[in-house]
Amino acid sequence: MKHKLLTGAAVIALTAGTAQADLLFTPGEGDFNWESYEALKSMDLSGETVTVFGPWLGEEKDRFESAAAYFEEATGIDVQYSGSDSFEQQILIDTEAGSPPNIAIFPQPGLAANLAAKGLLSPLESTDADWVRENYAAGQSWVDLATYADKDGNDQFYGLFYRADLKSLVWYVPENFEDAGYEIPQSMEELKALSEQIVADGGTPWCIGLGSGSATGWPATDWVEDMLLRTSPPSVYDQWVANEIPFNDPAIIAAIEEFGAFARNDAYVAGGAGTVASTDFRDSPKGLFESPPQCYLHRQASFIPAFFPEGTVMGEDADFFYFPAYASKDLGKPVLGAGTVATITQDSKGARAFMDYIKSPLAHEIWMAQGGFLTPHNGVNPAVYESDAQRKMGEILLGADTFRFDGSDLMPGAIGAGVFWTGMVDYTGGKSAEDVAADIQNTWDGIK
Repeated sequence: MKHKLLTGAAVIALTAGTAQADLLFTPGEGDFNWESYEALKSMDLSGETVTVFGPWLGEEKDRFESAAAYFEEATGIDVQYSGSDSFEQQILIDTEAGSPPNIAIFPQPGLAANLAAKGLLSPLESTDADWVRENYAAGQSWVDLATYADKDGNDQFYGLFYRADLKSLVWYVPENFEDAGYEIPQSMEELKALSEQIVADGGTPWCIGLGSGSATGWPATDWVEDMLLRTSPPSVYDQWVANEIPFNDPAIIAAIEEFGAFARNDAYVAGGAGTVASTDFRDSPKGLFESPPQCYLHRQASFIPAFFPEGTVMGEDADFFYFPAYASKDLGKPVLGAGTVATITQDSKGARAFMDYIKSPLAHEIWMAQGGFLTPHNGVNPAVYESDAQRKMGEILLGADTFRFDGSDLMPGAIGAGVFWTGMVDYTGGKSAEDVAADIQNTWDGIK
């Protein structure tokens, strides 16, 4: 999720973890993979310290430290974590000043790639890449997302993704579906047929809002990215975000128009297509919960329940399904999302050991059990997920054939956090996809 757009002024909050913290879950009890914990005890890292710097603060910091505590307890190492919501700026300062942490956890693969190109990251082993291919769903996708050119221009594998976010979701109210006799669509063809059926029944299928203050337009970029993954091979997506094909390539124009088939159709959108750009994305799902429903469907990432009515019970008052792929296209089940990638910024025995710990199911399960954590690691026990909703999202990740990172986040800021947003507002306002895409490409050409 593009959470950075929603936070207030960035402030640095540094807090160090403490070694030998109390363990949240008793080893040997519950459904955790305690075998991976016992295996850690073969490493004696007493006297070693590993410093970790990442974007997590508050509750997220606490949950990370509770997972790291098992590594500390089993090995005797001291893990010291510092978090900042100015991570992107601070990691550049620290690495270029020669005082980096051992481990840096990047919310943006592009930033990690920039540091790798400067020789400021330590590559992992080829066996680590092999491990990800074998143990992560859509494993090659995760390998590719952590493979960057080094300072000599040679591709190296640099990171392990630890915690993922999921965007390819459609939200609905089960009671509304039950009352109307609607079924969960299993393909994009069925989703479009359902939209038509809702209109034929006198309803409005979709609630869509692009409003987000100075970031207005960003929800549409997720739509376009999801649609591109459902209409073209993932290689086209990769070429697009790298500008190896132009923004006005026919495949990209087609994906924009796929979004328009929903967002520019007055019969499909609550309030009519003219309200899409002006409706705040945080308010847009509210129509699901009105009586009678103002809409039946809302496509948004896993964070959106934070803006549902107070007291909404997931699985009862609201639920979700996978934003489906076309049955008629041989593109598997693509998933759009984001995530954080752990890399070594100052090599040490402890840093390598910590990366090995991230491979263990337990490192994932301890956070899974507390909520706010999804993983493509296919060795974890889904039973430990904190809620049925989280477990269901985890299953969508594990069922993916392809995973792609939020494309606008991989583009230069002037594009992905600039004219792509404003261009989508222009498009929903009636400008042609061809003209919008050409304008965006002209801007990209100007920053090369």
